[in-house]
Amino acid sequence: MKTETPGNTAHGEHGHTQLSHVVPAEVLVGVFGALVILTLVTVYLNQFDLGWANLVVAIGVASVKALLVAFFFMHLLYDRSFNALIFCVALVFVAIFVVLTLLDTVLYQPELQPPPPLVG
Repeated sequence: MKTETPGNTAHGEHGHTQLSHVVPAEVLVGVFGALVILTLVTVYLNQFDLGWANLVVAIGVASVKALLVAFFFMHLLYDRSFNALIFCVALVFVAIFVVLTLLDTVLYQPELQPPPPLVG
């Protein structure tokens, strides 16, 4: 019979992997509270015109919320380090694609014509 060491996974009756950690409810409720507060911050900051910083602040807050969800609700914090590395590399590539798209949009901004007025 196999003996399990901490950190190893045990296979259940149907071959499913059972994880060896349980996140306390207080942690999950705290993360949920942080997500609610960050959502309220997003709504509050939407009332101000920060110019070019609007997009930076919005993406920053959304990134923090995504990291909270990934680390705690998806248990990435308690998983193997390689999986966290893959997640972070994917985020870097998404950031590169967003920045390149925004740079392209900024280059063509002066050439954009305003829409015609609505008749009615």
